[in-house]
Amino acid sequence: MLVLTRRVGEAVVIGNDVLVTVLSVTGKQVRIGIKAPSAVPILRQELLHERIKNAEHAGQTCTRDNKSSLAQPPAQL
Repeated sequence: MLVLTRRVGEAVVIGNDVLVTVLSVTGKQVRIGIKAPSAVPILRQELLHERIKNAEHAGQTCTRDNKSSLAQPPAQL
């Protein structure tokens, strides 16, 4: 794990096309902004774990190959 210190307004670039910017820090809460291509799924970790758990409960197996499909954002209504 890479650990960095960033101040408000500073950013980190991941790969060539993902930009993570610190927007604000209030107490223990940090707001970040993520700019990435629309093809890159962005999920909070707890949502990904919930989707995996639900898939396993529904009888689906969760393998390395199909885990990426669980990380897809929900369809827009």
